[in-house]
Amino acid sequence: MLKVQDEHYRGLHYPWGRKQSPEPTQPVEVAEGVWWVRLPLPMSLDHINVWLLEDETGWTVVDTGLASTASRDIWNEIFKDFLKGQPILRVICTHMHPDHIGLAGWICEQHDCELWMTREEFLMCQLMTSYTGKDAPTEGLKFYRSAGFDDPSLEGYKKRFGSFGKMIAPMPHRYRRLVDLETMTIGGRYWQVIVGSGHSPEHACLYCPALKLLISGDQVLPRITPNVSVFPTEPEGNPLEEWLDSTARLISILPHDVLVLPAHQTPFYGLHIRLNQIIDSHRIGLQAIYEYLKESKRVIDCFPALFKRTIGPELLGLATGETLAHLNLLLHRGNISKTSDQSGVNWYLQNPDARFIDTDEHVPVAT
Repeated sequence: MLKVQDEHYRGLHYPWGRKQSPEPTQPVEVAEGVWWVRLPLPMSLDHINVWLLEDETGWTVVDTGLASTASRDIWNEIFKDFLKGQPILRVICTHMHPDHIGLAGWICEQHDCELWMTREEFLMCQLMTSYTGKDAPTEGLKFYRSAGFDDPSLEGYKKRFGSFGKMIAPMPHRYRRLVDLETMTIGGRYWQVIVGSGHSPEHACLYCPALKLLISGDQVLPRITPNVSVFPTEPEGNPLEEWLDSTARLISILPHDVLVLPAHQTPFYGLHIRLNQIIDSHRIGLQAIYEYLKESKRVIDCFPALFKRTIGPELLGLATGETLAHLNLLLHRGNISKTSDQSGVNWYLQNPDARFIDTDEHVPVAT
């Protein structure tokens, strides 16, 4: 059992502390009928929080962990020792990233239940898994070459391409669609779906007014800012604009005093404070890149404006996507310009005729 630590840090209140977590296979009740399980991840962000919701005749699983032997073993122990044979009624996935949906198909098959998620997340997951085992496309190589990748970096992209599906068990061929603002009943309580965008196409959060609780997935995390990236499939996309709009919308429709259950790190209070911190961090990043582009630069040249540490090969793809998200937003607003050289490399430059538009002039921010 976790001890209540009641820690406060940077305006947020962590009722179980900032770093304490449950042991695998030992679910912890964080609200009536809501249980916290932590699963391992084989990366620097070494865990994901998943949630078990009690229902009258069984259980709802929210997010699943990667399709790994370690996660399967933990789930099997939970099914045997904690659920004691009670059925899984449904699996809800907040979005399509492998740490959230990796074992959804396996659990649905094991328990003969439905997968619930939004349409864009389901279809994008199907698209990404279809690349498994295939060679990197010409469009992808062109995309990263235009960002400034050298030949070794492009080879790294070729090796990583198609790995998405290797982290996901075979998906069901049907699903039950979640829609923004729809409601459902779980455990005799009203839950509402609240959709955000930017980190993923149609990310679903779950809000329970009776419990004053939000299962936020990756849409709100307490100490890290989720990656918001541009990818080769949509090179002119503007996900950071969508992210800022979604963040402001959460402020406008959710109360400030809900208990936030994030997919990573620990539960906390202080939703509006954290959302404003996220908006501020991107405002600072946009301003930094804008100022950095007084001279023409490639995408990879802009890393020092956004990141405090050196970007090595393992983070190159994420850093490129995140930097492009900031550059594309500035392009959409007319703050910077883009030109391509004879090698197909893009160069970005501050537009001296356009006043920089700070995000607080575009996104309403509540306090």
